[in-house]
Amino acid sequence: MSTAAAFVAPTIDWAYLVPVIVVLGAGVLGVLVEAFVPDRHRRAVQVVLALGALVGALATIVLLWDDVQELNGIQVLGGSLVIDPFGLALQGIVVVLALLATLVIADRTSTGQDAFAPTAAAVPGSAYEDLARRRGLEQTEVFPLVLFAVGGMMIFPATGDLLTMFVALEVLSLPLYVLTALARRRRLLSQEASFKYFLLGAFASAIFIFGVALVYGFAGSVRLAEVRAALLNGGGLDGMTGLVLLGLVMVLAGLLFKIGAAPFHSWTPDVYQGAPTPITGFMAACTKAAAFGALVRVLYLIGSALPQDLQEKLVVALWVVAILTMVVGSVIGVIQTDMKRLLAYSSIAHAGFLLVALVGFGELSGFGVRAVVFYLLAYGLATVGAFAVVTLVRERSPQPQAAVESPVLAAVGAGGTAGSAAGGAGDLPAPDGGAILGEATHLTEWAGLGKRSPWLAGAFALFLLSMAGIPLTAGFIAKFTAFGAAVAVGAWPLALIGVLASAVSVFFYVRIIVLMFFTPSPSSVAGGVEQESPENAGGGPAATSAVAALATRVTVVRSEGFTTVAIVICVTGVVLLGVLPSSVLDLALEAAKFRP
Repeated sequence: MSTAAAFVAPTIDWAYLVPVIVVLGAGVLGVLVEAFVPDRHRRAVQVVLALGALVGALATIVLLWDDVQELNGIQVLGGSLVIDPFGLALQGIVVVLALLATLVIADRTSTGQDAFAPTAAAVPGSAYEDLARRRGLEQTEVFPLVLFAVGGMMIFPATGDLLTMFVALEVLSLPLYVLTALARRRRLLSQEASFKYFLLGAFASAIFIFGVALVYGFAGSVRLAEVRAALLNGGGLDGMTGLVLLGLVMVLAGLLFKIGAAPFHSWTPDVYQGAPTPITGFMAACTKAAAFGALVRVLYLIGSALPQDLQEKLVVALWVVAILTMVVGSVIGVIQTDMKRLLAYSSIAHAGFLLVALVGFGELSGFGVRAVVFYLLAYGLATVGAFAVVTLVRERSPQPQAAVESPVLAAVGAGGTAGSAAGGAGDLPAPDGGAILGEATHLTEWAGLGKRSPWLAGAFALFLLSMAGIPLTAGFIAKFTAFGAAVAVGAWPLALIGVLASAVSVFFYVRIIVLMFFTPSPSSVAGGVEQESPENAGGGPAATSAVAALATRVTVVRSEGFTTVAIVICVTGVVLLGVLPSSVLDLALEAAKFRP
């Protein structure tokens, strides 16, 4: 009679799990808050809980840094998580960016309203939704959902096996699908974006887990260290190395979907446009940081162990994806007229620039990883700050309490339905008359913003210049290190393409700055003659009149305080990383260490 092997419980070093436990534990407490705390106190408790959890997680990450550096990483939960300098650094970046994004999410601005629908399950434009809006109902479930997503993002780059990586992928994705559908206005557009994100995300997850199965079929394990060892030892299975390459490509396809790289980018513009703007900034910064962390770990631990011929094929595929991503993001971004879609294509282009730094994954020099770590922080600060500014530039209806949809928005395809994009009972009057509506996202609406709100426009211009890679901003150092890492491994043609794509993207960044500071508002009328909008030159008097009417429906709302703090921190970070980057680059180089 055979005896079963005794189960050996893994030794758990709880101290190294504290950052993740704090965030996920606060998310669970947030659910209990929804159930037991009275309505009038619920929002305040949720905001304090969410911000306190993120600050606490960041503090524990800082405290763990020296210990993790000394040990060069430690395996936790039997190797399911690897808390090494790289994983801890990515966790720190995710938490910092999530903290700033949560400030924007928590802000209700001077309108007294946040960015989220009072009743997410209500039919857009229905009487029930209108009643909920007039009664001032709030969706405070947003905060635990954000914390659950952040917890998944913190696990994602620190995983030691592919199965745990898949679980982390779902933990971070599922809350984002829900958050995308919660926009207060343009409800149908928001729900459509959520459905697209969910459907395409489900396909990407299926591809990812199928790739995990193929890798397991080769190595007999899903542990990254064991898969790497099997590859270095030949795997013991002649002719089966092609199986692990196919599996690895499928795993990478799932990760490339999350970072928005072409040809897996089709969800990005629609989701960025339809989601509540604070959530868009959160997704754009934090999801990209977490997904790139996981991508780096897979490439450097499994990809670098492939036989030379298969590794060369993988490098070629990475070149193709990087070039296609940069071209799609830069070229299609030029023709965008919606601010959120433009920033979405900017995000796609930046994903391509980040991929340029990773083509030398077989060298294991660490310079590519250093470039990625620094780039994610620099890009994240500029992105959260840019979307924070967008939340403050609003449309207004001509009359207070008017439930009228903007006909010009309908013409330019901004989305929404009567009663969902428009004002209504509960919309507060704008300072210059009318009722404050949703964000003014059409580019023409930003004309003359530099005169009406110079500090806000100046901050936005700084974020755009950083994204463009202009010297003395964080973006310049980020792109310089990324392209330099490619040149160091002989991929100078790819770096050259990156420079050219970056030069193309400068056009639409500078175009917005010109609109804000050097273009008069199209609503200006001199001697009874309407000025022609630069967006509609040659469009005739009707087009000019429509755009002029659109520009008159714009106002800048005051922040309740949270968004202002986030913008100030982002501006400070972008400037300091551009002027004094050496200390952060040194930390990023220290983070370029892996524990297989």
